Amino acid sequence: MRSSMNVKANQQGFTLIELVVVIVILGILAVTAAPKFIDLQSDAKGATLQGVKAALETANAGVHAKSLIKGNNKVEKDDDPTILLNGLTVEIGSGWPLATTNNATDMLDISPDDFDTVEGDDDNLVISPKLDDQLEAAEAITAACYVQYVESTDSNTKPAITAVVTGC
Repeated sequence: MRSSMNVKANQQGFTLIELVVVIVILGILAVTAAPKFIDLQSDAKGATLQGVKAALETANAGVHAKSLIKGNNKVEKDDDPTILLNGLTVEIGSGWPLATTNNATDMLDISPDDFDTVEGDDDNLVISPKLDDQLEAAEAITAACYVQYVESTDSNTKPAITAVVTGC
């Protein structure tokens, strides 16, 4: 019984050096692991834009199919052809949706509180995550966090839809 009391009396806990070593090791682990968790927001923005691209491709195919059925694929965009999609009017040209903000927000049901949609000069549309200020199309492209929709000029060619998420 006496020997067990001596063992308890000799135990003094951790030394200051041991505590410092443990704290330094935890600090090193935190510094190496933190960037992986900090970058989750940009990963989420990129994944959201990939989803916007997929939704735009799907909506585009549906509008084109309805346009073919209606016979609008041979009608030029200057003649202002439209079709109804879920009760909303979609402007089309050569059977494909035109690159307009109204078309994008109606086809995708995206909120202007969450996304900026900017019409470019060359029959294109840029959709980017909402920022503090409304971007011009060129600024959104420079930011490298956007989906771009470029109109088709004939009914047999799909519009170009690209997602760039390297700067998100």
